[in-house]
Amino acid sequence: MQLVKPGKLLINNEWCEAESGKRFDVFNPATEQKLTDVAEGDAKDIDRAVKSARQAFETGPWKNMTARERGRILNRVALLLQKHKTEFAELETLNNGKPISETLNADLPLAIETFEYYAGLADKIHGDTIPVNGNFFNYTLREPTGVVGQIIPWNFPLLMAAWKLGPALATGCTVVLKPAEQTPLTALKLGEILIEAGLPPGVVNIIPGFGPTAGAAIASHNDVDKVAFTGSTEVGKLVMRLAAESNLKRVSLELGGKAPNIVFADSDLSAAVDGAMRGIFFNQGEVCCAGSRLFLEEKIHDEFISMLKTRVEKMIVGNPLDPKTQMGAQVNKEQFNKILNYIEKGKQEGAKVVTGGAPAHKQGYFMKPTILQGVNNQMTVAREEIFGPVVCAIPFKNQDDLRKQANDTIYGLSAGIWTRDIGKAHRLAKEIKAGTVWINCFNCFDAASPFGGFKQSGFGRELGKYALELYTQVKSVWVSLD
Repeated sequence: MQLVKPGKLLINNEWCEAESGKRFDVFNPATEQKLTDVAEGDAKDIDRAVKSARQAFETGPWKNMTARERGRILNRVALLLQKHKTEFAELETLNNGKPISETLNADLPLAIETFEYYAGLADKIHGDTIPVNGNFFNYTLREPTGVVGQIIPWNFPLLMAAWKLGPALATGCTVVLKPAEQTPLTALKLGEILIEAGLPPGVVNIIPGFGPTAGAAIASHNDVDKVAFTGSTEVGKLVMRLAAESNLKRVSLELGGKAPNIVFADSDLSAAVDGAMRGIFFNQGEVCCAGSRLFLEEKIHDEFISMLKTRVEKMIVGNPLDPKTQMGAQVNKEQFNKILNYIEKGKQEGAKVVTGGAPAHKQGYFMKPTILQGVNNQMTVAREEIFGPVVCAIPFKNQDDLRKQANDTIYGLSAGIWTRDIGKAHRLAKEIKAGTVWINCFNCFDAASPFGGFKQSGFGRELGKYALELYTQVKSVWVSLD
């Protein structure tokens, strides 16, 4: 399996060029060098892909395939991903900039697990019989939604594709998938795996392209039944608007976050420091559920910052392909500059840089892991999603003060709580407005456990049985027994 090669569109299980003939360059953010180029899909190509997906859904072999057969195909996808795990991990690292230790030990295992999970769930999707009034037999059918558009972000390119493809295929939907233009390479290689696993033509179509052209075309297409989007809240609102203005297609959104990571004085401080680092520096901070607001109880604030600073300044930032590297490169120059601008904005508003706050190397988009203190919850760096390795330390006095500050955000994707008082942890978990709450841990995921947001972090849940609701619709059938 060739690791890096020019990319094409995948439509109806055939690799083809865009109708416009356009291509775009794909880069390695660690070296700033071009990796390859990829066909640039636009509205015409999306339309071709939707027609292919519609035919596969309505009349192709996918429609008549049993749920158990679909599960076997998904299981073969998982096995093939396991077989080519190292190649996929290296390609993801080259294209995204994240450390190989993370792609090998987090992204790939979780992607494989997702396909395995939905392979096992495919033949367990069913309706109910309902005891209604009168002489009737009433039952429900849970049927696939239809043609689904899936728009994938650049921070976890392969994993987010797996999160969306797994439940969609398990339920019997067909898919038009658009990877992020910054990181299309593993999605295209996944297309090779899907064909090899036996997926019929048209079931999954992969169209690299840009948001304003290919992405907007998916959201506004009148023959797409549902769109799933992961990305920024700003773009999520646009996707929802386009979906409403076209055919009122169903929408699920997994958007931004500004998670509170809360450390009480009675916590295991060493474990909490580990959790704070994992919460903000994993994947270079390019994580929607990152613990970017670090709430520290006043009495341990200074001690905790000192412990965290010592650990952070020992982090290895560098060559993502080196197994010893702990933090790689930001995805591109635009994101790199955005992070630097946020740090400057924080300083202008009164925040102090404890450590970091500058580029880590002369070449490549490497940032030093950064701690800001003297932050209050109204500063720009505490309100807006930086999406980089920058943690904002915010002191709190008591639980009432903490509760108000933690929930004072437009987002509600995740939260962390560190305390030895498990009763307090459970009470606070109920009060925090977030889709996931981690207690004495952070960034824990499993294919069986749902993930999604409150407020402007979106709606709908990915993973677990909950994701099946995104890709199925319920039909009630009444039969007279008279």
